[in-house]
Amino acid sequence: MKKFAATAVIALAIFGAGMAVNTVGYSANSDTYKQLNLFGDVFERIRSQYVKDVEDEELIEAAINGMLASLDPHSSYLNPKNFEDMQVQTRGEYGGLGLEVTQESGVVRVVSPIDDTPAAKAGMKAGDYITHLDGEQVMGLTLNEAVEKMRGEVGEPIVLTVVRKGEKAPLEITITRDVIKIKSVRYRVEDEIGYVRITSFTETTENNLKDALSAIKEELGDNLQGIVLDLRNNPGGLLDQAIAVSDAFLDRGEVVSTRTRNDRSVQRYNARKGDLINGKSLVVLINGGSASASEIVAGALQDHQRGVVVGTQSFGKGSVQTVIPLGANGAMRLTTAYYFTPSGTSIQGDGIIPDVVVEQLRLEDAEAINTRRRSEASLRGSLENPNGDENVEETDENAEQNSADPGTAGEDEAENTEDEKTLTTAQRDYQLNYAFNLIRGMAIARNYE
Repeated sequence: MKKFAATAVIALAIFGAGMAVNTVGYSANSDTYKQLNLFGDVFERIRSQYVKDVEDEELIEAAINGMLASLDPHSSYLNPKNFEDMQVQTRGEYGGLGLEVTQESGVVRVVSPIDDTPAAKAGMKAGDYITHLDGEQVMGLTLNEAVEKMRGEVGEPIVLTVVRKGEKAPLEITITRDVIKIKSVRYRVEDEIGYVRITSFTETTENNLKDALSAIKEELGDNLQGIVLDLRNNPGGLLDQAIAVSDAFLDRGEVVSTRTRNDRSVQRYNARKGDLINGKSLVVLINGGSASASEIVAGALQDHQRGVVVGTQSFGKGSVQTVIPLGANGAMRLTTAYYFTPSGTSIQGDGIIPDVVVEQLRLEDAEAINTRRRSEASLRGSLENPNGDENVEETDENAEQNSADPGTAGEDEAENTEDEKTLTTAQRDYQLNYAFNLIRGMAIARNYE
């Protein structure tokens, strides 16, 4: 009975910790305590009667994971190791494969491979489904468990079994784990246009963006026609960095607002005076792999009519995750708010609709465009849009973006002058070519004003 009492206390502590996030108006009733007693009873029976020994810590962690996973696809428990890994990732340096992933229908779906990582070099694509890891089925694993298996010692290979649209049979892709510093911002100059690609929003993104814009302005001077800001396949990241990137191109006004349950707490983030490109033309590229923080940027610039959004509909992840430390026990990532664009629009499940819809077609490999869109709304247990038919998106307030990442690849950080090797060119990229031509057209129109 002493053991049972102890487990009941553990259950109460777990339940209480969850309620600590928002205790207003809450009062436990007898039914609640009955359910907690049921938890303790099941826990004790597993310990005493299950066919093999199971560690108490594993059972408790699985119970917490199950509780959080039942809420939405982005709430989860981070054990101490995963919490530490996540903190490393938000600093822009971590080990693994270089995939941003989520879970769908029991398997791992790739939201986006990260540029210049082993996963990207091995040919992984957004929309790929990972069904096996080194021959072991992913079905039945939680997302965190699958991510943990993809992580490992630097230099160790792993074989991913991938189901890809258009392929008749699953692909076996071998990727060697590595460690790199993520270059979240890359840039180059093409003719009189600056091209800036942001691959994720880490702690260094704001400073890297300022450096990139300074270098572009120094090279082009008054000849600068405009900037193409490429947020395609950017899975998101830190909320404060999304605000800073938006602020870089805005002179005033609201960037984004967040609202908690029942609009009990509304927080607004506003731009500071100073447009880093002095009102020059701006085109923002997005696609179905643009999620979270990248949608905040696109939505803010679109609502203020500061830039023309070009591409295809974004992912539609419009909730904010707060990482709540649990002392020596790791942390929990809990969905605590929705975010809204300056016009008061939530894009949850719907995504940002471009001002100009441009499908990605390649001359050598034109793909059918009338395909079923994979988005936040297609994830099991995803939250409904709080505005009904309108839209919203997600980012992490105190930590990394959603959907834990197995990591990135290993090469030393190179100078941005090597962009010709790492950045796609307009000649091979239909959407990018359209964006460059649009900037040129806007510059001509400006000269006739």
